[in-house]
Amino acid sequence: MATSLRVHRGGEGGPLLLLLHGLGATGDVWAGWSPLLDHSWPGRWIAPDLPGHGGSPPLPEYTFDSLAEALTPLVAPADRPVVLGHSLGGVVALALAARTPVATVVGLGVKVAWTEQELDRTAALARRPVTWFGSREEAVDRHLRVSGLGGLVTADDPAATRGVREEDGRWRLALDPGAFAVGAPDMAGLLARANTEVRLARGEQDPMNTDDQLKQFGVPVITLPGLGHNAHVQSPADCLSLLGTHLTGGVASG
Repeated sequence: MATSLRVHRGGEGGPLLLLLHGLGATGDVWAGWSPLLDHSWPGRWIAPDLPGHGGSPPLPEYTFDSLAEALTPLVAPADRPVVLGHSLGGVVALALAARTPVATVVGLGVKVAWTEQELDRTAALARRPVTWFGSREEAVDRHLRVSGLGGLVTADDPAATRGVREEDGRWRLALDPGAFAVGAPDMAGLLARANTEVRLARGEQDPMNTDDQLKQFGVPVITLPGLGHNAHVQSPADCLSLLGTHLTGGVASG
């Protein structure tokens, strides 16, 4: 799986920064971070497409643990990476920290409170067959809505175009519908297993969570003013500051 995952890379040496996107997106959402990381991150970074997303192959079953297990070959135990994950990626980061030594986990925009109706809806989406479109434009439009990137990236941005795939003259989302089956995270259990420093963060305007919902877990919570669920796409510079003292000089530059 490690060799078949599509991975963006940059920098060199250590320490390692691992960037994990959210459900429906691809590693291309971190493109705006590259020039900032050139100045502010002292080592190398990697941003994979999670299994069943973008250019990475699907899994037979999607759980937070199975997604984390698929990522472990990318990280040597000696790397002790800093892991910044958005939404689904933030939960996978916690599951990864239970498997391999991790210096810090930053979970951005994680949805921690779920209703039965929401869980029923995601379960239904996971069972739904692939939807086919007659044009790339239609498929890209659906991808932008599913990933929450509509209005944040243009239709010709790699974060849009690499979220779709052509097969036999038809177009579909690259996202495997089965990925919706991950369901709601057991945040208390994941935090107990992570055994590392954890910070949770959210955009002030994120409808997926609230400050109080995140603060109940007893870890530091950071609210980013004026930003929404995809805060890492809206303002890479503001979100880069979540890495704190791991950055060169302890602050973001650029």
